[in-house]
Amino acid sequence: MHETNWVFGYGSLMWRPGFDYAERVGAHLAGAHRRLCVYSHVHRGTPEKPGLVLGLDRGGACHGVAFRVEPDAWDSTIAYLRAREQVTMVYREAIRPIRLADGRRVAAVAYLVDRKHEQYAGKLPIGEQTVFVRQGVGQSGPNGEYVRNTLTHLDELGIHDSMLHALVARLDTQA
Repeated sequence: MHETNWVFGYGSLMWRPGFDYAERVGAHLAGAHRRLCVYSHVHRGTPEKPGLVLGLDRGGACHGVAFRVEPDAWDSTIAYLRAREQVTMVYREAIRPIRLADGRRVAAVAYLVDRKHEQYAGKLPIGEQTVFVRQGVGQSGPNGEYVRNTLTHLDELGIHDSMLHALVARLDTQA
């Protein structure tokens, strides 16, 4: 790994990074997978009516997007990401090796779910996921919008997520 200043996105960071970047490329992270496993108390829900958002949970692998940030913008980017991703400390900031779509291997900042945190939902049945996604509305908007936007962007990248497809189908048919 010879390059630094990379950020790995697997959920809303893919379609709404919120920071300037010099390069955006498909990427693969081994050792963690995308899962709706975090009760959202801020961005897509409240403590009284939590939503459900994605986390990088241990095991498996995840296809997403990597962003290369210019060195002079790195400190402000990390400060922004910490303010966004670590509001309740349900995510742990980590440096993980990733493989970019063009074959390069780099180190990237990734936000992994903390399984010991009270907001960790684990692997919920799709019926429970549907309830949380339907009820969740937070500072960043409705939870269903987050799920649909993420799925749309995954599809555009050619990344198939059967669980999110099934969840959106339920949201669309059980209005």
